[in-house]
Amino acid sequence: MEILTRTASIIALAFMTGCASVPQWSEGPANCEYGEGKFKPGFGKNTSHVEEYGGDGYLLDAMYTGTRKYIETKQICVEQPEVVDLPSYIDLLNLPPAETRPVVAVYQFLDKTGQRKDSVTGQSFSTAVTQGGTELLIDALKTAGNGTWFRVVERQGIDALVRERQIIRSGRDEAAKALGEEPQKLGPLLFAGMIIEGGIIGYDSNLKTGGRGARTLGIGFSRQYRQDQVTVSLRAVSVLTGEVLLNVQTKKTILSYGSGGDIFRFIEQGTQLIEYEDGVGNNESVTYAVRTAIEAAVLEMVYQGDRRGFWKINNKKIEETKDD
Repeated sequence: MEILTRTASIIALAFMTGCASVPQWSEGPANCEYGEGKFKPGFGKNTSHVEEYGGDGYLLDAMYTGTRKYIETKQICVEQPEVVDLPSYIDLLNLPPAETRPVVAVYQFLDKTGQRKDSVTGQSFSTAVTQGGTELLIDALKTAGNGTWFRVVERQGIDALVRERQIIRSGRDEAAKALGEEPQKLGPLLFAGMIIEGGIIGYDSNLKTGGRGARTLGIGFSRQYRQDQVTVSLRAVSVLTGEVLLNVQTKKTILSYGSGGDIFRFIEQGTQLIEYEDGVGNNESVTYAVRTAIEAAVLEMVYQGDRRGFWKINNKKIEETKDD
């Protein structure tokens, strides 16, 4: 009897641990609403549930409140899209405006690491870092100072842009010819004074790894972590002379960690087996890490250009804001 009681306690403890670490899937959007008033903080006596459920009002209210709280806070839900404001994004957004906005062009910002994703089944054809570095760089340049810094000209889709301008020019010529007038000329494209180049130049795996664990009598647990690093290089090149005016390198660590436990034990003189496993892991987004590194590089490039006299940060705007 003592062995059975001990076994039941172990199984109950295991399931309680599993409920605390492994979320459940929600069956509907109603379970994902985390607003106030969904449940009462803590447990309290409420006799309004006595007639509805019958029995002891205090006990039923505690069960009702606790269960509802668990359902609404412990499930994995279908989430709505959101705008992610990372710390580097906030710093870049709050940058003081430029006295004169430089015109820059971005042709490409590629993944130059050659790294592939780790795979336990063999070679993976997926890359370790995002292939959208050009889009992330353009977004960072337009974010600087809330759009008061760089004037970014389109170069990724330059073929489509030129083709569209040809269509406009042809349409104007035909309309002017039909009316017997001179066709309205199309203004020239804006040219850039600087080209922003560079790329994702490094992805280093397992810079730091570690963990701890313990096992006794067939019951054990473990915790592990791993730290990778992505490195970004950014430079500004003068279109007039071809000289590299500014050069910045930034890095961002990527943290992954996980924990788990298991039970593997024979009881009843080796005739019955208890086996249970539980675990959870969390991996930092590589895309967000690349985005943060690019935003930090753009921010540092602005400060570096100000120190070297290529442009000027309008600090008067900051003083006027403080005075107001």
